[in-house]
Amino acid sequence: MTTSDRASAPDRTSDGPGAADADGLLAEQLLRLTRRLHRIQKHHLEPVGITPAQSRLLRTVAHFGEPPRMADLAARLEVVPRAVTSLVDGLEAGDRVRRVPDPSNRRVIRIELTDAGRATLRELRSARRAAAEDILAPLTVDQREVLGGLLSALVDRGPEGGC
Repeated sequence: MTTSDRASAPDRTSDGPGAADADGLLAEQLLRLTRRLHRIQKHHLEPVGITPAQSRLLRTVAHFGEPPRMADLAARLEVVPRAVTSLVDGLEAGDRVRRVPDPSNRRVIRIELTDAGRATLRELRSARRAAAEDILAPLTVDQREVLGGLLSALVDRGPEGGC
């Protein structure tokens, strides 16, 4: 940023209108980026035959040490149980997961990956790398590192008084 750029940039250290406008602009840019990320990810997932939400659920199932319960998935994904049921239905129809009874409590249903689900996870890794490259292409390696640090600071802060 040049001296003239700094002089014309809004003062982000004050509580004045310039700071609010800059924060509002930043929030709008983040929302636009989120929508763009979703579109790019969806484009790369189409050949795999899976939605971004199904992709997230499949990856989440894979990260559990044993097949998780639907309630475990809903909690981990921070969604209502009904949303998990719909996602599992879609993945089960594609033979990527299956519902299995809990060995210690037959009333509990667990979700396990199938061989097709594991193969899909391998495809997802490639699709996610391609999507990331598309979105990050304009950035240098150094800029990507800075962005990663900034995003970690925002994400790791947690949902204090969130939506």
